Amino acid sequence: MNHEAERYERFFLIVSGVFLVGFLVVLAYTSIHMRVMLPGRVGTIEAKPGESLAAAVFRTPPFNHLGLTKVGPDEYQAVYFAQAWAFFPREIDLPVGARVKFIATSVDITHGFFIAGTRVNMMLLPGQISEETYTFHKPGKYLLLCHEYCGLLHHTMHAWVIVK
Repeated sequence: MNHEAERYERFFLIVSGVFLVGFLVVLAYTSIHMRVMLPGRVGTIEAKPGESLAAAVFRTPPFNHLGLTKVGPDEYQAVYFAQAWAFFPREIDLPVGARVKFIATSVDITHGFFIAGTRVNMMLLPGQISEETYTFHKPGKYLLLCHEYCGLLHHTMHAWVIVK
C-alpha cells in the first residue's frame, strides 16, 4: 500500500470539503442576510397558431401597457420589452426612494437586462417573463444595458433609469 498517495488523497479531500462548506456558507449568507436572489422566470407568453411572439407579448398583460406605473406610495412597476437592438421604454423617471418591480421579456432573441450601479440583472428569454425588485436610494442617471451578445448592433442597446 502506498501511504504517500493516501496522504495526498486525504489532503485533497479535506481541502475540497473545506472549499465546499465555504461556498455553501457564502451562498447562505448572501441569500439570507443580503437578500440576493436569482431572478426567476415568472411565467411564459404563448403565441396562438399563426401569431408572432411580438403580437402575443403585446396582448399579454402587463406588456399591453409598457412603461412606469405607480402602484403605491413610493412603489412602482416598470414594464419593459427587449428586441434587437433596443429596450422599450427608452427612459423612465423615478423619485429617490422608489421601490420598482421590473417586469421584462424579449420578443426575438436572448437579451440581458443590467442596470449599472445596482443589483438588477436579469436574462430575458423570448416569451419568458422575468421580474426583479430594487429600491433606488441615490439620485442619478442609471444606464440599462444588454449584457448578452445579441447581434451586430448589440453595443448600441441601452436605455436610462433617471432617479431625481
